[in-house]
Amino acid sequence: MQTPDPTTYASLLDSKLTQIQTLFSDMEMPEIEVFSSDPLHFRYRTEFRIWHTKGRCFYAMFERGKNNDPHEVVEFPIASTRINEIMTPLMETVNQQDILSRKLFQIEFLTTLSGDALVTLIYHKALNEEWEQAAKALQDNLNVHVIGRSRKQKLVLEKDWVLEELNIDGKTFKYQQIEGGFTQPNAKMNEKMLSWAQHASTGLQGDLLELYCGNGNFSIALAGAFNQVVATEISKTSIKAAQYNKDINNIDNLHFVRMSAEEFTQAIQKQREFRRLKDIDLDSYDFQTVLVDPPRAGLDDESVKMIQQYNNIIYISCNPETLKNNLETLTKTHDIEHYAIFDQFPYTHHIESGVLLKKR
Repeated sequence: MQTPDPTTYASLLDSKLTQIQTLFSDMEMPEIEVFSSDPLHFRYRTEFRIWHTKGRCFYAMFERGKNNDPHEVVEFPIASTRINEIMTPLMETVNQQDILSRKLFQIEFLTTLSGDALVTLIYHKALNEEWEQAAKALQDNLNVHVIGRSRKQKLVLEKDWVLEELNIDGKTFKYQQIEGGFTQPNAKMNEKMLSWAQHASTGLQGDLLELYCGNGNFSIALAGAFNQVVATEISKTSIKAAQYNKDINNIDNLHFVRMSAEEFTQAIQKQREFRRLKDIDLDSYDFQTVLVDPPRAGLDDESVKMIQQYNNIIYISCNPETLKNNLETLTKTHDIEHYAIFDQFPYTHHIESGVLLKKR
């Protein structure tokens, strides 16, 4: 596969800025803040298909539409330095032992700025005690955590998570990142996003409501700026990590609730009662700020209407098109105070945005 050329990075980022300026040219916009990424070694999680040929297997990538024409990957410069350190000795060990290589079809890497690393080996076969012994030796030799997966089977040799440490304006926050759960892939860019969100929250009053909180990425970092925080998320895996992160960071003004944004909208508008909220008196909160970090589809219409009641809206978006659709409604009641783009995925068309809106 072609290695990205770091000398083209600045011009590609400029193109993304131009794209955003064009898309939002019919809206009242502040000057756009641009947060650039490291041009190499910025992805802290990645996955590879494994291809078998002539008695060996290797990391494979494919051109779109050419699934039978693999390109062998021996290094992956956009992945973290830790991933690149692991890749070669891992594959050498796998190829030396049939129990590790046979019917292996995918390998996933999850690493952190703090150097923690988790490797998931995924198979088209049942995993037995022989595999477990070989995998434990691999784990010890590479100083990584190893998980084996096959259909209806998950073997965790030690643990199925890594502990990330992010430095946000001089303060360290710790985050449990569970295998299979969502995490921001560009860890250093995540630090910049959290720093931006902290500065956007400066001086805001009252309590914070967060929808789509994931593992508590934003709510953990922002809890100190608000009196109380309620954060919602539908994923059981993410909520489990969020609770762990709340405890490990010694935060006592944050409450996580496992429910979707649509359900919470129904609850706060008193359309439905939920047993999951039996320990939370929503009427006792002074929500003046809401933070949303929705999937690519953006917010549904009812959630958009619901968040319009708050004085301040922090909107994190991974899709400028759906962001604009939502902003066309939100700007009927709110002004855009800050707009930032975060280059989470260099060398791709993807653009992450952060918007602070204040009620008129």
